[in-house]
Amino acid sequence: MAEGDEERAARGPLAAITGPLAIAGGLLMLVTAIMVTVSVSMRYLFNWSVPGDIELVQIGTALAVFAFLPLCQGRRGNIVVDTFTSRLPARLRDGIDALWDLVYALAAGIIAWRLAVGAYDTFRSNTVSMMLGLPVGWAIAACAVMAALLTMVALATAGRLLRGRR
Repeated sequence: MAEGDEERAARGPLAAITGPLAIAGGLLMLVTAIMVTVSVSMRYLFNWSVPGDIELVQIGTALAVFAFLPLCQGRRGNIVVDTFTSRLPARLRDGIDALWDLVYALAAGIIAWRLAVGAYDTFRSNTVSMMLGLPVGWAIAACAVMAALLTMVALATAGRLLRGRR
């Protein structure tokens, strides 16, 4: 990514959400890592671990990953294999990249939809985690919202490419 592209990508109404969301995801990942370190250390030293540590890692990791994805897409930070397209004219290359952003938006939209359905079902059935008895619907619903945000960001990046603004 050229210098200035990242700056342009960081502007806009979606960036006001994606930046702080990614920071929150990073903090959550840090807290999760600290909790794992404490749990493993305590298990080694005292044969005791943080109750429900695996459940907390699963929930924390899912939330953190979905928190990172919109910013990564907005800054065009996803891995791109451009072996065959790097020598194409910029306009054609941008069109191909926009097409793949639209495919990504479609995939993210389907994921958001299915997560929303899953969240609804877990709320309706009062599904809780096995060890701690934590309700899990809120985490699934939060991931659905972040997947929907990812969908909007992917549509925005496709639009930027189609307008000739990388």
